[in-house]
Amino acid sequence: MQSVLKDGRISLYLEYYLGRSETPELDADGNQVYYTDGAMAGKPKYKVKHVRKKENLNLYLYANPKDQRERMQNRNTLAFVEKTRFEREQRFLEDREGYKFRRDTNVNFLDFFQKFINESRNAPSHLNGSKVALNRFKSFLAETPKYSAYSTYIRPDQLTPEMMREFADYVNARGYGQGPLTIFNRFKRVVKLAFEQELMRKNPCDGIVIKFDKMAINKEFLTLEEIEKLIATHYPQENSIIQRAFLLTLFAGIRYCDVSRLTYRNVDYSTRTLRFEQKKTRGRSNHSHVVIPLSDALIELIGYLPDNATPDTLIFDLPTYIACNNALGTWVKHAGIKKHITWHCGRHSFAVNTLSAGANIKTVSSLLGHSTLSMTERYLHVIDSQKEDAINSLGPIGYKAQYDNEEKYRTQRLEQKAKLDKGKKIS
Repeated sequence: MQSVLKDGRISLYLEYYLGRSETPELDADGNQVYYTDGAMAGKPKYKVKHVRKKENLNLYLYANPKDQRERMQNRNTLAFVEKTRFEREQRFLEDREGYKFRRDTNVNFLDFFQKFINESRNAPSHLNGSKVALNRFKSFLAETPKYSAYSTYIRPDQLTPEMMREFADYVNARGYGQGPLTIFNRFKRVVKLAFEQELMRKNPCDGIVIKFDKMAINKEFLTLEEIEKLIATHYPQENSIIQRAFLLTLFAGIRYCDVSRLTYRNVDYSTRTLRFEQKKTRGRSNHSHVVIPLSDALIELIGYLPDNATPDTLIFDLPTYIACNNALGTWVKHAGIKKHITWHCGRHSFAVNTLSAGANIKTVSSLLGHSTLSMTERYLHVIDSQKEDAINSLGPIGYKAQYDNEEKYRTQRLEQKAKLDKGKKIS
């Protein structure tokens, strides 16, 4: 519907017809009034009231568009209004009893989330992120007093934008780096799925994001001096297989999920290269295949195919990631290194140390299997910080002039400059 405003614009609105009401028409004595002639003669009279509702859209048209831009804006506005009208009409009809069976929204969102996890065909790493997201949301509900009533049962339509903002803050406060962003994105994906299945009318996560500095590296790394200390450290009950595998990560930048799957088939001793496909990016990146040149030191770490083994034998028969990190923590502690080092820190250490040594960033990016150069550029910030620390390590200079002659020398320089300028003008 349209109405013309005083300023010449045309205001657009929607008008809903909600039905009509009929009340008997009575005479002065309160008796029913009847039709006395025509086709309705003898039938009771009723007063009919039509019920309508108006919704202003706050959208306007140019009554007399002057140029192509205004005509185009009118067309775009009308197209948007038509889309809005259709959506409102569908919702209005669905709400009317008898139009169609409405989708049952009386489901537990927590069960819906768990079903998504159980039926998902995503990679294990992606699936683990979804599990963490569900558990984090359950903890949020249980630990937040005003939402604790929903800790075991909450319908999808009970998720509100306010709740989602608070959950985003909750997740962000309990993690660092890209972790909170990944967890919240896994959660948002399931919420979007519930919205697409019409379990809620609006997506409460729209416009809610967790921001972080993509260029920041929050994990610790080992310097070359610390790596030397680590190599020189031995203790009873040490696991040499874990130590060798971690050293390969330190000097080749390989993730735990890849180093734990390496077999002798991945090693080409004739060309002295290690070739494998990264598990994390397999099937999702053109840079998932990595080729690493092997030095004598790396070949010594890897070793040669044992007589009783096959090419498909694992090079490093490693326990779980948690067990490896525990063993790594013990090794680091015995070495006297006061840093929280996990397996993935080895990959960061490789990147920082090779770039610090002057390696070309494109070469390092290729060795790490990064899909874009920007992923490798993050490590340049760490190197800049190291340069700043190196300058600061020189300490204060401590120079102070014994005689304050600065003003004297400044005056002399100005006089010399004036003489030179005067000589140029004469010549």
